[in-house]
Amino acid sequence: MRYEAGEGVPVNDLPIYSQSHGLHFMLNFTVALALLIGLALLWLGRGGRVLWLQVWSAGLVIFSVAYLGAAILGLI
Repeated sequence: MRYEAGEGVPVNDLPIYSQSHGLHFMLNFTVALALLIGLALLWLGRGGRVLWLQVWSAGLVIFSVAYLGAAILGLI
């Protein structure tokens, strides 16, 4: 849809993407996937005795759990 130069775009009709359910679903899905990847990498790091991989994947697991917990409690 095109608007003339004198017309303004109806701002009230535009969706606010940051408040959409699709955005929150994709963020939660991404963090849940990161949690699974972090657990797999933690297991691989422990099996291979790779300290840096254990540290980074443990951090990924901790932050993923914290984000999902905050999302469940409605803090995000």
